[in-house]
Amino acid sequence: MKPELFWLALTATMTALFWVPYVLNRASHTGLMGAVATPRMDAAAPESEWGQRAKRAHANATENLVIFTALVAVAQFAGISNQMTVLGSALYFWGRLGHYLSYTLGIPYARTLTFTLAWIGEILIAWQIFAH
Repeated sequence: MKPELFWLALTATMTALFWVPYVLNRASHTGLMGAVATPRMDAAAPESEWGQRAKRAHANATENLVIFTALVAVAQFAGISNQMTVLGSALYFWGRLGHYLSYTLGIPYARTLTFTLAWIGEILIAWQIFAH
């Protein structure tokens, strides 16, 4: 397996698990039945503040995973795999993990820095695609 595909699979798996903490938090506030029930749109958020941030971080990770996946796929289809695409893929993974943690924990500057780190990872991959 190409390293970029490894990082993509790891990132997708990590993103798929980001819902667990905030749903457990929701269950601790509303009970198991409340956690699996359809929430009322006019009701207060069923999670604590950190749980709400984790939910938003998960949504943000999911939105950005689409871009990362597309870039890795284009690079793979084009036969582009080098140190920069591998570095970009690793930066994206670590940046997204840092973003999720810093957003959930409410660390404002770290959140922005880690988001930017992941974005730089995407730009490195895009740069390699357009340079060929």
